[in-house]
Amino acid sequence: MGIITKFFLTVLALLLVSQVVPGITIASFYIALIVAVVLGLINLILKPILLILTLPINLLTLGLFTFVVNAGIFWFVSTFIDGFSVDGFIPAFVGAFIIAIVHWSAEKLID
Repeated sequence: MGIITKFFLTVLALLLVSQVVPGITIASFYIALIVAVVLGLINLILKPILLILTLPINLLTLGLFTFVVNAGIFWFVSTFIDGFSVDGFIPAFVGAFIIAIVHWSAEKLID
C-alpha cells in the first residue's frame, strides 16, 4: 500500500473516530490532515524508541502493551494541536484502536 494511500486512510480514520468516539473532536478536515502528518512523523521517529524502552512489559503482555503505547502517542499529539482534542486515556485508547483496525483491514483488502 502506498504512502499517500496510508496518509489519506489515516485522515479518513481520524474523521471517523471523531464522529464515533465521544471525547475525541477534530475541528476540520485541515486539522485532520495536520494530525495525520504529525502522527506519521511521531510514529516514524518516537514509536520505535518507545517500543524498545517498553520491551520488557511488552513481552510480559505478549505485545498488548503496544496498544497502550499507541494510545499514549495519540493522546500526546492532541496536547499540542489546536482543533484536535482527546478527553482522556480511554477515548485515546479506543481511537488508536479503531485507527489500527482501519489500517489493518485496508491492508488486507488492498493487498
